[in-house]
Amino acid sequence: MLSPNQLLKKHFGYEHFRLQQEEIIEKTLSGADSLVLMPTGGGKSLCFQIPALILPGTAIVVSPLISLMKDQVDALRSNGISAAFYNSSQSFEEQQAILNGCHDGTIKLLYISPEKLLSDTDIITKACKISLFAIDEAHCVSSWGHDFRPEYTQMGFLRERYPSIPFIALTATADKLTRRDIIKQLKLKKPQIFITSFDRKNLSLEVKIGVKPKEKINEIIDFIQERKNQSGIIYCLSRKKCEEAYEALQNEGINAMFYHAGMDAAVRSSVQERFINDDLQVVCATVAFGMGIDKSNVRWVIHYNLPK
Repeated sequence: MLSPNQLLKKHFGYEHFRLQQEEIIEKTLSGADSLVLMPTGGGKSLCFQIPALILPGTAIVVSPLISLMKDQVDALRSNGISAAFYNSSQSFEEQQAILNGCHDGTIKLLYISPEKLLSDTDIITKACKISLFAIDEAHCVSSWGHDFRPEYTQMGFLRERYPSIPFIALTATADKLTRRDIIKQLKLKKPQIFITSFDRKNLSLEVKIGVKPKEKINEIIDFIQERKNQSGIIYCLSRKKCEEAYEALQNEGINAMFYHAGMDAAVRSSVQERFINDDLQVVCATVAFGMGIDKSNVRWVIHYNLPK
C-alpha cells in the first residue's frame, strides 16, 4: 500500500502537500469527522481523494452539480484513478455497470447528487462497501449559506445510518454561523474544523463610483477590449440584465455568451464547457454560474450590479 505522499506524487505529480492537507487526510484515515474550509484552488479535493485511494471500498462524494461531477471524474481518470458519477441522465445499463464497479471494488470514488443519493440510497449502499462520505460544497447544507439546497439538509441520516464511516465536509465559504449549521445538519461527530488562510495576494479589488447607467456598459466594453486575451465573468442580478450585457458585448465583436437558470440545461452545459475550453472569452451570468467552475485562467470578474 502506497503512502499518502507516494499517491500524491504518482497520481497528481506533486512532491509535497499544502498546509493542513496531510493532517486532514490523516484525520480521515483515522475514522474521524472533519469540516474543511479552504479557498477555491486550495486543494480541498485531495483531502478526500487520497484517503479514498487508501481505504478499502468506494468513497461516496456528494456534489451539487452534474457538470462539476463530470469535470472531477474526468480529471481523476486522466490521473489513472478509477472514478465515476451516477445520475438520472444515465441509462439503466450505464448505472448498473457503475454499481457493479463499486461492488467489485474497482471504482474508488463515486460522485452523486444529494437528490440521487436520497432516491437511490438502498441501491447505492447495497452495491458499495463505503470507505468514506465526502460532502462537497457543504455550505449548501445551511440555510445561512448563499447556495442553500434543501436536499443537502437530509444528508444527516447517513451519519446515523453509518456511524463508523468517516465524514468530511468541505467548502470554500462558510462563516461561523454556517459552520455551526453544517455540523448540526450533517450530524458530524465532534469534527475537527480546519480553516486555512483566505488571504489571496494575487487578487485585487476595485470599485467604480459615480458611473452613470448608460456609461457603465461602455466602460466594461473598454475594459474587456484592453484585455483581449483574458477570460472573465460579468455577474448581473437578473436574467434580463445578463442578456442585455451579452448583446452589448456581441455588438462590439466580443466573444461572449449569457448564462442563467432560465436556459435549457444542455445549453447551460455547453456555455460552461465552451468557457472552460477557451472558446468563449466572457460569460454574462447570474449567480447560477460559478460553483465548481474549474478554470485557472479567469483573470477578472465584474459585478455589473451590486451583488446581493
